[in-house]
Amino acid sequence: MDLTKAEEGKQYTIARIETQDPELDSFLFSLGCYSGEPITVISRRRGSCTIAVKDGRYSIDNQLAAAIVI
Repeated sequence: MDLTKAEEGKQYTIARIETQDPELDSFLFSLGCYSGEPITVISRRRGSCTIAVKDGRYSIDNQLAAAIVI
């Protein structure tokens, strides 16, 4: 399941990042999104969601969220 289907407030572990774009992959890695890391969806808006990874909170669009498999 990808991050777009995750429940708000529940902690998940990232299984993998599914993207064919190396730039997108390195961007997510710079946020701390890589396998084995815990991730939480804090809130959702129309085209985006706010996530917590490590000590940071980030707002990502649904395209990025769909690339994160939990």
